[in-house]
Amino acid sequence: MLKKHNFGAGPCILPSTVMEQAAQAVINWNGMGLSILEVSHRSPEFEEVVLKTQLLVRELLSVPDHYSVLFLQGGASTQFAMIPMNFLSAGKKAAYLDTGYFAIKAIKEARLFGEVDVVASSKDKDYAYIPDHHDVDAESAYMHYTSNNTIEGTEIFNFSASGVPLVCDMSSDIFSRKINVSDFDLIYAGAQKNMGPAGMTLVIAKNEFLDRAKKEIPSMMDYRIFRDNMSMYNTPPVFSIYVAMLNLLWLRDQGGVSGIERCNIEKAKLLYAEIDRNPLFYGTAQVAHRSRMNVTFQAIDKEVEQAFSKFVAEKGIVGIKGYRTVGGFRASLYNALPLSSVAVLVEAMVSFEKIYSDKTVLELE
Repeated sequence: MLKKHNFGAGPCILPSTVMEQAAQAVINWNGMGLSILEVSHRSPEFEEVVLKTQLLVRELLSVPDHYSVLFLQGGASTQFAMIPMNFLSAGKKAAYLDTGYFAIKAIKEARLFGEVDVVASSKDKDYAYIPDHHDVDAESAYMHYTSNNTIEGTEIFNFSASGVPLVCDMSSDIFSRKINVSDFDLIYAGAQKNMGPAGMTLVIAKNEFLDRAKKEIPSMMDYRIFRDNMSMYNTPPVFSIYVAMLNLLWLRDQGGVSGIERCNIEKAKLLYAEIDRNPLFYGTAQVAHRSRMNVTFQAIDKEVEQAFSKFVAEKGIVGIKGYRTVGGFRASLYNALPLSSVAVLVEAMVSFEKIYSDKTVLELE
């Protein structure tokens, strides 16, 4: 079977060694005669998995001791509502930076719970950049960022210190680069990009911030409940947490976040260089704000787009179709995608340019 080069935007590509370990655990986990899918989440063996996964998160991201590491469910989309439900009190407002599709979704949910101040937006240029200036009211309950915009292909590399609690959706670039966790009061991320399979949501939060949350909220929406119950107030996403543990062990073996960041920079530079060189394509995000995780680009016309889509499919390149509302192409370069797969895509772009140019010359003759 032709090897597939998976550039899909999510669920994520996982390392082959992680897939093999996970597959074995589905059949017989640790020689217990039980599948990881059927083991009790209250068993000492699985409690050890949860603890080990938490410790790996702390180690890889240098999480301070006064922060909690939580494993929740519902994806980032549930966090869009859970954050204002906990922290947006009556008479307060929350500040949001509008940088694209998922930021808009977060803003929409927050408005159900209180006043939202959109401090800046890049909508004027189809979200091709990150606004570089925004004033935040010092009385705001929090300031919300979306660090990487998977659809628009932009990424925030510098976060403004606004003097209010910082909250950030890092779903698509968590563990891909070094961050200073201490700069944020709460970070959240759906697992299905760089951490593991869909089903588990990572939350890293300052305990002091969590203790400020409103009192009268449902238990399943209260961060403190999960903090005080080791993320197991109810049955957790057992398999997702287990595979995340395997994936974080793999990441540690790659040199940790620093090591993988160097690789991610190399992958992105290689692909962006070809997009900028090749006359049949052009990038959609402004150069200074280009994402390392989600490279968005367009063909010069629909004929080229359709022809290239067919061309790469025959070479085992999958998942590069752009989001349905924007079209074009999107190549996601998540941690487990090897540099060799990016080289295959670049080589395909070079070959396609030659074939297409020769075809055009023949038609003109």
